[in-house]
Amino acid sequence: MKVYVPSALRSYTDQKDEVEAGGATLDELLRELDQRYPGFRFRIIDEQDSIRPHIKIFVNYNQARELSAKVLPEDEVSILLALSGGM
Repeated sequence: MKVYVPSALRSYTDQKDEVEAGGATLDELLRELDQRYPGFRFRIIDEQDSIRPHIKIFVNYNQARELSAKVLPEDEVSILLALSGGM
C-alpha cells in the first residue's frame, strides 16, 4: 500500500515522500517500514505502543487512532504531524 511521508520524517526514507509497505494492521505496516527505515516507527509510536499525540495517521481519509486498525493492500496511508510554535 502507499504510505505518504511528511517532510519532517523524510530523512528516514531517503527523502522519499511516498513509500510502499504491507501488513494487515497499522502496527504491522509501521514495523515493516521500520525494518527498511530504522528509527521511523519510534518517531511515530511512543514507548507505550501508542501513536504519539502530535501524530495523526489516516487510512483512506479516516483517522486511525489505534495500531490495531486494519489496513488493506489497496489502502493509502497518510502520516501527518501537528505544527506548533510561532509568535
